[in-house]
Amino acid sequence: MFDGDPVVTGLRVTGDDGAAVRAVRARVARHLVGRENELDLLLAAVAAGRDLLLEGPPGTSKSTLLRAVTAEWGIPLVFVEGNADLTPTRLVGHHDPARVLREDYTPENFVPGPLIEAMRSGGFLYVEEFNRAPEDTLNTLLTAMAERRIAVPRVGTVVAEPSFRVIASMNPFDNVGTTRLSTSVHDRLCRLAIGYQDAEAERGIVARRTGVRSPRLVADAVALTRATRQRDDVRQGSSVRGAIDVALIAAQLAAMRGTTLPDEPSPDPPRGLPADYTATVLDALMLALSGRIFLDETVEATPEAVLRELWEDHFLLRPAAAAPG
Repeated sequence: MFDGDPVVTGLRVTGDDGAAVRAVRARVARHLVGRENELDLLLAAVAAGRDLLLEGPPGTSKSTLLRAVTAEWGIPLVFVEGNADLTPTRLVGHHDPARVLREDYTPENFVPGPLIEAMRSGGFLYVEEFNRAPEDTLNTLLTAMAERRIAVPRVGTVVAEPSFRVIASMNPFDNVGTTRLSTSVHDRLCRLAIGYQDAEAERGIVARRTGVRSPRLVADAVALTRATRQRDDVRQGSSVRGAIDVALIAAQLAAMRGTTLPDEPSPDPPRGLPADYTATVLDALMLALSGRIFLDETVEATPEAVLRELWEDHFLLRPAAAAPG
């Protein structure tokens, strides 16, 4: 906190008009491109003492938001991946078998799992792919969320520090190997839906993350990646992470091949772009995105064929679509 700021007691705001949260928000915003409203809602939820479900496709800044908030607020972030192996024992913890043989069961030889670690440290327990965790594991989490304490056999009752929160995330488009969340789970969580950002914000993200100095390449990488989300035959397109990789790989290929990257952000018409540049973008597109897009099960085409169509549409058939914005 800044000197003289009001304090946040257990992440519940005290002081004049929530100035402490505003100060944290200002610092967190420096790490992000866009996401102003999502940041406000996330901070409001955790400052109000609520647990939260972040729902959105991969690559929509869910982890980035949470890491920035906890880093600037000085709160531990305990990460755990939701999957079939996340049993209640792995979540809560276990006694060290070797020490048990020597010492019998004691609180001292208990090895805390991520849930107990987060409760004791007052951290945020971040459960990624929440709906992939087994139902009995979710029930264990429900107890911790409802009571803010949990009874551990042969250890005793662990009471959570006031700043303890459960933050879960899930991809709404992924139904394979997932568990349908019960109404009891939904009743314990506030829900923040996070979608893809607009083209301008994604260009800002790619430029910041890659350091690529060609506005044209950044714009093309973003436009092509966004196009994968707009086709009916693509079940799930690529996130901005794909655009980042397209830009990075294309820049490396251009340096290796001696290809000049256009300096102008928006040649009009873009048919004037050099053929070696557009070919370099195509190669980068195939490498970066062919494993990131998932076609509808009824489609016989390959990801490579779909990406080539998008490339042709962008550079050859509808050149106006290539212009940023």
